Amino acid sequence: MQWNKYTIHTTYGAEEAVNGLLLDLGISSIEIEDRKLPSPEMSGGLFGDVVPDWDASDNHAVISFYTDGEGNDEELLKEIREKLSALGQYLDIGTAEIVKDTTREEDWIDRWKEHFHSFYIDDILIVPGWEEEETVPKEGTSLVLHIDPGTAFGTGAHESTRLAIRAIRKYLKKGDRVLDIGTGSGILGIVALKSGASSVFGTDLDENTLPAIEENLMKNEIPDGSFEMILGDIAKSEMVQEKAGYDAYDLCCANIIAEILCDITPQVPAHLKKGGIYVTSGILTEKEDLVIQSALASGMSVVEILHEGEWSGIVFKR
Repeated sequence: MQWNKYTIHTTYGAEEAVNGLLLDLGISSIEIEDRKLPSPEMSGGLFGDVVPDWDASDNHAVISFYTDGEGNDEELLKEIREKLSALGQYLDIGTAEIVKDTTREEDWIDRWKEHFHSFYIDDILIVPGWEEEETVPKEGTSLVLHIDPGTAFGTGAHESTRLAIRAIRKYLKKGDRVLDIGTGSGILGIVALKSGASSVFGTDLDENTLPAIEENLMKNEIPDGSFEMILGDIAKSEMVQEKAGYDAYDLCCANIIAEILCDITPQVPAHLKKGGIYVTSGILTEKEDLVIQSALASGMSVVEILHEGEWSGIVFKR
């Protein structure tokens, strides 16, 4: 399949804001390149994170997004340019030049494979399908996950995903029901099930998550019926809210940028049981207060704040 690729040249400081702008417009197939991404040994992160050969003093960042060409790209680009112009009124977004190219889906995924390798999150080994034969777990490995990202987010190597996994393993109790918002490749839900959860209900906006999750559930021998997935916005869709169910979950996890967490968080208590745990991650440290204030206003309390690099994970309780 042929995809249109649009590349926005911006700054590192504006990276999160531009990424959030695209997500707000319903664009979820996003690729980020900047000088501050983790090293290749630790990298993976969100789908498409690539470490370019830039000088350490370079504030340049490149954010690309993909469309299938079936919609009205010109109207979408017009809206993006208008929002970038507004963003540039109070933030240095660089040139914000948008460059168009085309790529085949096969090329997109093959490029990703060059940068996604086996890695550890504490005692959990994450292995992509193309490295399964040559990867031998080291002594002390408690869990091996087989995760292929496809064109979905959430491969697990990014600091924010590590924070989410650590919090899930700390607060999850055997038999818990889990709500996974922004499921991506399914890695958080799979970790929860492998750690003793009885079931996972996942939501995401990107249809590319469906084949990725189906494959990853099969690779990890997850029993049929234990991981249910639905497309839609739980913050706005009554259908998704009703399908998820109310007062139903012991733990909810969401590894999404701060601005989107603030939109989602007011809806979360309705789905958690009283005393239920809400694990959030994907939060730049300077934006902790945004998420905390949203959760407090929604009737939740802070249990713990975790940090790694420039990222925060915050655990709340209903």
